[in-house]
Amino acid sequence: MRILVENLACRRGGRLVFEGLSFRIGSGEALVVTGRNGAGKSTLLAALAGAITPSAGRITTEGNGSDDTPLVERLHAVGHRDGLKAVLTARENLAFCRDLFGNPALEPEEALERVGLAHAVDLPVAYLSAGQRRRVALARLLVAHRPLWLLDEPTAALDARSQATLLTLMQEHIAGGGLIIAATHAPLGLAAQEIRIGSDGAGRGAAS
Repeated sequence: MRILVENLACRRGGRLVFEGLSFRIGSGEALVVTGRNGAGKSTLLAALAGAITPSAGRITTEGNGSDDTPLVERLHAVGHRDGLKAVLTARENLAFCRDLFGNPALEPEEALERVGLAHAVDLPVAYLSAGQRRRVALARLLVAHRPLWLLDEPTAALDARSQATLLTLMQEHIAGGGLIIAATHAPLGLAAQEIRIGSDGAGRGAAS
C-alpha cells in the first residue's frame, strides 16, 4: 500500500493550522511528524483517519486490496486519549476492538502478554495506572490486522522498558510490510522519514 498526501491544508475552528503539506509513504516504511505544540501534528493524523476534512489538497492510496476500500478501514489510530472503556476489563476492551475491526490477529491474552500486561487481563481498565492503560491501548494494534498505524505521542506515560517493547512492535509491523505515521515530541528510535510541521512559524508543512 502507498499513501500520497498532496498540498494538504487543514483548518480547526476557522484557523489555518497548516498548508502545503506533501509526502508519500509506502509499505514497510515509517514517517515521524514533529513540530511545536499546536503546529498541527494531531490535526494531520485526524485528517488521515477521516475524522476531519482537509480544507485543501488530497489524500490518496494505491494498492493493498481494493482501491475502493476507504483508508479509515485500513488503519489503527492511537491518540492522546486511550479510548478505552473504564468499566470493561483489558481483555474485554481488546475483544471489542477485534470484533469491531474484523480480520483478527492475536487473541487479547496474547496481545496483553506482548505489552507486559498478562497479569492484568481480567482487571477493569479503571484500576490500571496511566502507563498500563496506554499499553492496553497499544495492544489494540495487535488484535486486528490493519496495515497503517497512526500513533499520536505513542510513548506518552510509558517507562523505558515499555518504550523498548513499543519499538519492537513497530519494527515488526514495518518488517511485515506495514506502515506507521507517528506524531511525537520524543525520539522513537525508529528508522523513518521525518517531516516537521510549522517549521516556519506560519503553519506550513516542511519535509526534512
